[in-house]
Amino acid sequence: MGDEPKRERSDAARNRRAILGAADALLAEFGADNVSIEQIAAAAGVGKGTIFHRFGNRAGLMRALLLERAHTLRDDVVGGAPPLGPGAPAGERLLAYFDAMFRLVVDNVELMIAYDNATTDPHAEAIHAFWYGHIAGLLAEVRPDVDAEVLARILLSTLNGDLVLHHIRTGQTERLAASVHDLVESVVRPV
Repeated sequence: MGDEPKRERSDAARNRRAILGAADALLAEFGADNVSIEQIAAAAGVGKGTIFHRFGNRAGLMRALLLERAHTLRDDVVGGAPPLGPGAPAGERLLAYFDAMFRLVVDNVELMIAYDNATTDPHAEAIHAFWYGHIAGLLAEVRPDVDAEVLARILLSTLNGDLVLHHIRTGQTERLAASVHDLVESVVRPV
């Protein structure tokens, strides 16, 4: 997909894991707005220069963390067990995808905020094109009467933004999850 990790030396791999682990832990503990590259470097036991050399900038570091998680979900979508993976009806796959993506967003909300704040166009990533294509393909199968491409973008947008953050931070995660699920189900199984 163009954003796959390249082969790396064992010491570089260790540093990468240490940096990503430190960033992940600090984001979870202090939130996206309260973590600096200096803190991440200190927690990882590396210099700031190592982070900048490896990731380019803060956005590059956040991108690496986010893509790691997104690729795991993508792999499950492409080759995992049904209903998320192939083998289930399109409607069931859409529901399973949105449930899994919702979980990914909730589990990584601080990381997503940090990435969105550090980059100019987070939706330019190849992984976003994959998500849109996956959703649109399933929608076209289950609902050939709709504009699957536009509807895919609308549905995926339910997992972005201030509304999602508000519900997560105010302890209304399950309420939001149920609403997103109901919305997708209403598209998949219209009355």
